[in-house]
Amino acid sequence: MRKPIIAGNWKMNKTVGEALAFAEAVKTKIPSKDAVDSVIGSPALFLHGLKEVVKGTDVQLSAQNCYFENAGAFTGENSPAAIADLGVEYVIIGHSERREYFHETDEDINKKAKAIIANGMTPIFCCGESLETYEAGKTAEWIEGQITAGLVDLTAEQVSEMVIAYEPIWAIGTGKSADAAIADEICGVVRATVEKLYGKSVADKVRIQYGGSVKPENIAEYMAKENVDGALVGGASLDAESFLALLEAVK
Repeated sequence: MRKPIIAGNWKMNKTVGEALAFAEAVKTKIPSKDAVDSVIGSPALFLHGLKEVVKGTDVQLSAQNCYFENAGAFTGENSPAAIADLGVEYVIIGHSERREYFHETDEDINKKAKAIIANGMTPIFCCGESLETYEAGKTAEWIEGQITAGLVDLTAEQVSEMVIAYEPIWAIGTGKSADAAIADEICGVVRATVEKLYGKSVADKVRIQYGGSVKPENIAEYMAKENVDGALVGGASLDAESFLALLEAVK
C-alpha cells in the first residue's frame, strides 16, 4: 500500500510573512504522517523560516527547483546541498513552467534528479503534455519519452523512492482538469513506463501524483483511482483551510 502524498506548489506567490502565517495555521492541524505525507512547496526565500515554524511537526517542505551543482559560479541559482542543509525533504523538478519559460531540458532535469538524491532529498519529478499533444493522441508516447530521458542512469532503488507527478499542461491553472479516469489512465502509463525500465517491484512502489486544477471538491475522485497516489496542487494550496481540506479528504 503506497502512502498518499499531497504537495502544495505555491509557485511565485506569498510574502515571507504570509508564508510563515500559513505554516502556523496548518502545522498542528494536518493529519498524521502515518496517514499522508503533507508537503509545502515553497519559494526558496521562505524555506529557512518555514523550517523553523514547522520543526517537530509532520509538515514536510519542498523546494520548487534547484541547480544540479552544489556550488560554483552560478549566480542566482539555488544549491541542492544548501537546500538539504535546511532540512528540506523534497524538490520539485521538471515542472512544465520550468520547461516552457526557462527552457529546461530532459538532460537538465536528469542532472537535477541525481543532485537531489545525492543530497539525501526526494525529487518530485513532473511530466505532462500540451493540449496539442493530448488531442493528437500522443500523450502516452510523450510521457514515456519524458520519463525515460529524465531517469537515465538512476538506480532501481533511487527510482522506487521518487515521486512522479503527472500534470497535463492544459489543466494547470486553467480551471480545466483531466477527469479521474483520464488521470488514472495516464498515471498508469507512468507506472507502466517505470515497470518497463526497472521492473514491477519498482513500479509498484513509486508514488505517482496527479496535478492540474485539483481542489478539495474533486480530490477524492482522483485518489480513489488505482494509479493515483497523491496530488501536486497549485492554487488550492495557497489558502490554509483549503490545504487542510485537501489533506482531510485523503487521510
